Amino acid sequence: MSTSPRNRFERRRAETRQALVRAARKLLAESGDTSASIRTIAELADVGFGSFYNHFTCKPDLFDAAVADALEEFARAVDGQLHSVDDPAERLATGMRLSARMAGSHPEIMRILCHSQLGRICAGRGLAARARHDVEQGIASGRFTAVDPVIALTVLNGSLLSLLQLWFCQPEADRDHAAGKMAQMLLHMLGLSADEARDLARRPLPAAA
Repeated sequence: MSTSPRNRFERRRAETRQALVRAARKLLAESGDTSASIRTIAELADVGFGSFYNHFTCKPDLFDAAVADALEEFARAVDGQLHSVDDPAERLATGMRLSARMAGSHPEIMRILCHSQLGRICAGRGLAARARHDVEQGIASGRFTAVDPVIALTVLNGSLLSLLQLWFCQPEADRDHAAGKMAQMLLHMLGLSADEARDLARRPLPAAA
């Protein structure tokens, strides 16, 4: 069955938007420099200059979309290994440790996050939204003490950025050890005992789905 012109139009429109997002991701991963002109971005994406304004009103909108796209890809990769973990405390600890390992498997995403502002990382439906859900679930179930979810999430995201900076600035550092220690401290901050926090932060990591 042939595809209708409308569907072809929508597919091409989506492909153009994604090409612009990929170009922005490339710029963010390489240097974090968002000063490139719209013409330069369009050329990198191999699309017409006017196409930019069919999808974005300004460059910050594009770079926000690029970070959100990277975070969503990041979150899906982590979700694939957390599908069998129900305990919000274990999900947070395991997610933190898996994130450290993403430096090797998803280096472009790690560079994008290293070069991005915390506000961009906290926005959107990707990694931050999933972490917030785990924090809120932990509070609602009594697993965590009643802390402000926004503050807890800010600490989590700040900790993740610190891990990424460790990878970026000191590639020889033991990221697994650092991530385990950070996960342990975060769980203790959220109300778990020191012993339980240490136990959860040392459990074997789940296999990928």
